[in-house]
Order: sequence, then C-alpha cells, then structure tokens
Amino acid sequence: MATEKNSDGYEGLLPLCLRWVKPVFAKLPAMAVKLAKDDPRRVVHALKVGLAITLVSFFYYFKPLYDGFGTSTMWAIVTVIVVFEFSVGGTLGRGLNRVMATFLAGALGFGAHYLASLGGETGRPIMLGLFVFVLGGISTFIRFFPKIKARYDYGMLIFILTFCMVSLSGYRDDEIAKLAISRILTILIGCCFTVIVCIFVRPVWAGTDLHYLVATNIQSLAIFFEGFGVEYFGLSKEGEVSKTDMQKYRTILNSKSNEESLTNLARWEPRHGKFRYRHPWKQYLVIGSLNRECAYRLEVLNGCLKANQFQMPSQVHGQFQEECRKICSESSRGLRELSLALRKMVPPLTAKAHIEKAKIAAENLKSHLEEWRFEEVNNAMEIVHVISLTSLLFDTICCIEKIVDSVQKLASMAGFKAVEVQSGVAPQQQNDLQDEGSLQPCHGTTILLAHHVITIDEETPC
Repeated sequence: MATEKNSDGYEGLLPLCLRWVKPVFAKLPAMAVKLAKDDPRRVVHALKVGLAITLVSFFYYFKPLYDGFGTSTMWAIVTVIVVFEFSVGGTLGRGLNRVMATFLAGALGFGAHYLASLGGETGRPIMLGLFVFVLGGISTFIRFFPKIKARYDYGMLIFILTFCMVSLSGYRDDEIAKLAISRILTILIGCCFTVIVCIFVRPVWAGTDLHYLVATNIQSLAIFFEGFGVEYFGLSKEGEVSKTDMQKYRTILNSKSNEESLTNLARWEPRHGKFRYRHPWKQYLVIGSLNRECAYRLEVLNGCLKANQFQMPSQVHGQFQEECRKICSESSRGLRELSLALRKMVPPLTAKAHIEKAKIAAENLKSHLEEWRFEEVNNAMEIVHVISLTSLLFDTICCIEKIVDSVQKLASMAGFKAVEVQSGVAPQQQNDLQDEGSLQPCHGTTILLAHHVITIDEETPC
C-alpha cells in the first residue's frame, strides 16, 4: 500500500506529502481568524469579489446573452478577477487602464491586420511580425518611465497582450472585426460590474486610508515624546506611556512605499466624503517624508534611553530636567493637536503655539548649557552625552515645525474648515465636540479654541 513503508524501509510519496501538508492546514484556521480580526474589510472584499464574479457569470447561464458574445464571454469573468482590487482607487485604476488599453490595442490590431492584408500572402506574415515587434518593443520600453510605471503599467501590459491577440488572431480568423468588438464589449461589461460592486457595496477608499495613516504616524511621534521626557529622567509612574507604545514610531521608518502606493491609488478616486475633486494627495507624501525625518531623529533619542552608562550628570540634572521635559511635553501636545486636526479635517490652529513654547524651552536649555561649567564634570563622555542630547532636541523641534507647516499647507490647499457650534448646544454636546478643533468667533456662537469653550455675546463685534 502507498501508506506503508516499502521493502527498503522508505515511505511512499503520499505519506510524505501528507506529513508536510498537515501542519500547514492545521494552522490555516488560526491564520484566517487573525487576518479577519486585523482588518475585517478583507472578509468583505472577498465576498464582494465573489458577488461580482457571480453576477458576470450569468452571461454564461442565459443562452441569449451567450449567443451574443460566444466564447468571448469568458473575458468578462477574467476581467473581474484581474481588475477587482481592495480599494476603489485600485479598482478604478486597473479598470480604466484595461478599458483604454483594450480600445486602443483593438483598434491598432485591426489596423495592423488591414495593412498586412495589403501585402498579399507573402508579405502579410512579414508585416504582422514587424508590427508586433515594433509596438511590443516600444510599449515595453515605455513601461520603464517612472510616471508611466506608477499609474499605467497595467494598461501598457494589457495593450501589448490585446494587440498581439487581435492582430495575430486575424491571420487565421477572417472575422477579425467581430472578434475585436466582442472582446472589447465583454471586457467593458466586466469592468462595469466590478466598479459598481466595488463602489456601492462597502467601498474601501485608498484616500481615506492614506489620510488616517499620516495622522496615525504623527500620533506615534507624539506618543514617543510623551514618554521620553519622563522615561529619560527615571520618573515613570503607573499609567504613563508604555515602552511598547513608545516604539510605534518605528513603523514610520518603513511607510514610504505604502504612502506612495496609496497616493497613486487615491488619485484615481472620485470625490467622496470630505475629500473633494483634485484633493492635494501629493502633499501627504511631503508630510510623510517629514514624519520619517523626525522618526530617524527619534531613533537616535531612543538610543539615549538605552545608554544608561552615560546618563545626564547629577550636577546638571536639576538644571536641565524642567526644560527637557517641557520640550518633550509641548512637542507631544503640538503633535497630538496636529494629528487630531488632521483626522477631523480642521485647521490646526493651536499646534503652532505648542511648538513655539517648545522652542522657547529649547532656547532656555541652550542658555543653561552655555552657562554650565564643563570642568565640573570629570567624565568626558558625560559632556558629550549632554551636548548630543540637547542638539538632538533642537534638531527635532525644527523638524516638527516643518511638519506643522506642511499640515497647515495641506489644510489650506484642501479647504479644511473649522467646526462652528451654535450657542444653544448642551454642555455635554460641547464636551463631545471639544476635540473637533478650533473655531473662528462670530455673533452668538460658541467657539472651540485649544480645547476651551468660549462664548461670544451678540454685542461682541466679530
């Protein structure tokens, strides 16, 4: 039997395969549950793809529809499978690429077939081979252009495939026009079903994911600063930021490819929610780049926490402690305000004030450093440690200020508007709205500024 050892003592192929496959299948349920819990939208996406394929497959079930397109009906199903992406931007990008490439390649393929037919039986295969060589080579080379590769790489691939299939199929099939038209129509039908299901059934917007990714990265920077000032001076208490949360900034270091991918997908998406047409998606790349610059500096600051043998000297511990903690706390508050304003899509009116306070504390720290007598410290490494720490804090504040300016520029470009609350709202409602951002004063309204509720009387001029 195949499940028993043979006369030489070796197991059969089937038992070996089962022994290798069994652990893999045993882990599948746990892996599936973890994937679904990490992002429940993955389950919805799988169901959406199944729904779109089922709807398109009805062209096979109904004979009148099948007779109209014939075997080309399969291209509608293939289109759904290859075009349906996780986000709306990805689906629209692939769908438009496929439709445009199919139309253009179909027309050129039909033209190549017509021109080749003028060469007679002898010149026809030579001319077809020449057309395929020239267009295939040029299209492949164009795919190396960065901008083309970022947005139209899939379209160029489909263009080469469709042109070759249409032009070469015409060499053996006289009904080349009918073949090209039926193929174009079935692909168009598949794209339409895909886009309808993707947009109208629990859509996933790449622009929204990019927006909240950048806001979350800014929040991670704020969390590190919140814990660094306390952790460095050994004053950690229960309820403070944990070390695990402080290390979340490291995810920013590898976020460039994800941000660029989401930006390219978001540019395909139509207006949705608060994201208007021609939303400044490229500005998110600027903010993301500044976030990574700041995260690299935090990586060095994190090394200061691990360098226990070179802690700040006791002679200057008290002098610098207050300024260092103030720099960290104000930077954390400013970044939190920035992240919150970005999430709520309101102008970050109060973040700049916190950064200014951090800069004032940094200037005070610099003054203390200039007045400090270095000869009072015997260990030269302690001096280096103090100077490097203060230099890093100065540099980091400058980087944070650039982040604030870039977010303010995004708010201006995207037209973020402050939230206005009428003066008759209940106190509980005011408390719920305090995180919505800052408001401009006007007659008879309540404004929210720096998390404080201020009421403007009717007689007060705007």
